[in-house]
Amino acid sequence: MNLSPLDLIIVSLYFLVILFIGFQTARRIKSADDFSVAGRRLIWPVVFSTLAATFLGGGATLGRAGESYEVGYAFMVAAIAFPVQTVITGWFIAPRLNSYTTSVTIGDVFDLHSGKLARLIVGVLGLLVTVGILGAQGLALGSIFQVVFGIDSTVGIVIGMGVVLVYSTAGGIWADVQTDVFQFVLLGLFLPVALLIGVFRAGGPMDLIERIPDTHLDFFGTYGFWEFAAIFIAFALGEALIPPYAQRALAAQNPLSARKGYARAGAFGLVFYFVSASLGVVALVFYPNIRPDDAIPTIIIDMLPLGIAGLVAASLVAVIMSTADSLLNSASVILSNDLVKGFIARNISGRQLLWVERSSNFLIGFGALLFALNAETIVDALMLTYGLWGPTVVAPFVFAIMSRRRAPVAIVASMLAGVTVAIVWTFVLGTPNDINAIIVALPVNIAVLACAYMLIDRPKNLQTQVGKVVTS
Repeated sequence: MNLSPLDLIIVSLYFLVILFIGFQTARRIKSADDFSVAGRRLIWPVVFSTLAATFLGGGATLGRAGESYEVGYAFMVAAIAFPVQTVITGWFIAPRLNSYTTSVTIGDVFDLHSGKLARLIVGVLGLLVTVGILGAQGLALGSIFQVVFGIDSTVGIVIGMGVVLVYSTAGGIWADVQTDVFQFVLLGLFLPVALLIGVFRAGGPMDLIERIPDTHLDFFGTYGFWEFAAIFIAFALGEALIPPYAQRALAAQNPLSARKGYARAGAFGLVFYFVSASLGVVALVFYPNIRPDDAIPTIIIDMLPLGIAGLVAASLVAVIMSTADSLLNSASVILSNDLVKGFIARNISGRQLLWVERSSNFLIGFGALLFALNAETIVDALMLTYGLWGPTVVAPFVFAIMSRRRAPVAIVASMLAGVTVAIVWTFVLGTPNDINAIIVALPVNIAVLACAYMLIDRPKNLQTQVGKVVTS
């Protein structure tokens, strides 16, 4: 069973609106700075909606619903570490990051604090991480198209990612921000509607709870303590301050807009995670034999009335595309600014840089497509990238922003140590006991950062700060 003709018309209208926004926004893109940080003019409600729409993607919807379908609310409890971290980051770190008024990427910040090698490491890793998470969005789009529209998942990935490529390439971050606001409204309204309908079909909240397996209501579920702890830490730090989120802080109008928009997006995520997890357990009650990642699409097809199904399907596509467009834009900016401009063509003109940013979208989109076709589940794709980013970049990045000090040796050494341990743990040892690499690599990362700074950088640069360098 697939969507009715009316529902398909509603979804088609959504795609047309998104493409229209992308093309009309293209007229506002006059420079590479417009393409990457929207001229640094975003007020806090826009930062809030675009950031929330960005991180509430395929992982926060289909992925979390799928994991809750399998293990229950324990996964939501572990994964809720991300919105909590986002609130803390918004309150303390985002305003300080916004003060880097000459920076457009994380690589720019690392260059100021540690030099070109740090910029290269974080640029390469940031590109890999954004492509990995982008691939997870492709997986989610494929699942929706297969279950909801009856289209082969591979074809669905190509269609969905193709639309994102078109409007994101045309309008850059301006198109992403404007479509994100529209998509945020859709997901904020209609996914809770789908949950209310599912609870009503179950006979109400109490009847639903009685039909949920006891293991799905346990705090740890089927996880052991260390596996639960690894998931919690992975979600707390594995996606912290990744390039598209940092871009939102940099694009804010001022530090206060960065703080309010960032922190309130995290608070909204707390509510949204409960909605997506609950949709997963509703699907388990009614459809115990489906593929976990198909939980929400199956509810849309089977439970929702004519017209509402199309609106919810559009909102589901919207939430995934809003993440995909931001990741695609960030990846193209990293490639053009941190790698091409930083190392290959340092004297590149603004017009040439804008051309590189736009053309790189297609190369990056193709890489994400290959990643999506080779990952087993949405959460698998996310956890793999978290195990690389969290124990490599987050601690030195936070140290740099909060201390304002240069640490050329400590930052590079800690990143190399963290990523080396993560790679060995994941790809050489095969992730022993299914414990994410962040558990073992993060302590090494922090220890090397602290020791190298105290023994090498601090004695040489005791009074060296970069506050005056990074603000204009």
